[in-house]
Amino acid sequence: MSRSYIKAEDLEWRCFKCNQPLVVGPALVDYLGNQLTTDLPMCPSCAMVFISEQLAVGKVAEVEKLLEDK
Repeated sequence: MSRSYIKAEDLEWRCFKCNQPLVVGPALVDYLGNQLTTDLPMCPSCAMVFISEQLAVGKVAEVEKLLEDK
């Protein structure tokens, strides 16, 4: 995955727990025992990751289907 799916408005969010503005950073994604690292909006303090609805129903769903078909 690339940063092309991260929109400027994704970085306008703040962490609910820490109240820090989100930054783009590497996040470990794990699904069905498969792991990959990709850049996602995240809290610089607690590392909680933000996955937008567009990303979840688009790219993540696409990758999920590919992994389940294996």
